[in-house]
Amino acid sequence: MTAPPSGYGHPAWPIPLIAAVLMAVAALSAWGLSIAQGYIPYCNPFLDGCVSISRAARQGLANHVFRALMLPSATIQGATWLLCAVWLDHCGASGRSLRWLPWLGIVAAIFLVVYATFLGTEGGAYRWLRRYGTIVYFGFTYVCVLIATGHVRHLVRGGLLSVPARMDVMLMILAGLTMVVAITHVFVAPMLEEQLKDRMENGVEWVIGLSFTLFFLALAWLWRHARMRLYLRPQE
Repeated sequence: MTAPPSGYGHPAWPIPLIAAVLMAVAALSAWGLSIAQGYIPYCNPFLDGCVSISRAARQGLANHVFRALMLPSATIQGATWLLCAVWLDHCGASGRSLRWLPWLGIVAAIFLVVYATFLGTEGGAYRWLRRYGTIVYFGFTYVCVLIATGHVRHLVRGGLLSVPARMDVMLMILAGLTMVVAITHVFVAPMLEEQLKDRMENGVEWVIGLSFTLFFLALAWLWRHARMRLYLRPQE
């Protein structure tokens, strides 16, 4: 478990770092491999919205690489939210949202596992699991981001937490931009023709995935700055 940032113990910051790196490498590797094997045309998915993450990772070697990387990333993301709640509590945060944070993070991680596990499989039930695995993962993870960002900002303003490079403000900007992208998609997509609607949905999926990656990287930076460490207590 966590303890004050001094003395012995294992640094905690590599945990969110590994979660972010695995997630980014999984998506980008799947995209690159699918292009190389001819499953999708070359394009910039962030700008063109030409392919979703799911389609990029659905076939061939890309599917195996994506699942091999995303499944451990999901597990580490769940552990990150558990540790994040403990860290915020140790810094002086409190409230109902903090108590909900680890549970929401675990549910998000479980649904990411469901999504990655059934990606590339056929059948109506499998499509349903993939679709709702994605929806719940994105939704619950974003709620976790909002909770953590709000507590970090509150702690910084109260003088209970020191952060480098105004990271509390940067996290708020990141969360706000992610919300703007999601709300824009909700209101604009229904007015578009089907092809443009699909391209917009694909682009939004990549952008939100990028925002989650950036959040975990920022959390790793915060934990490194705070010298957060993990301590194992021997059984009595």
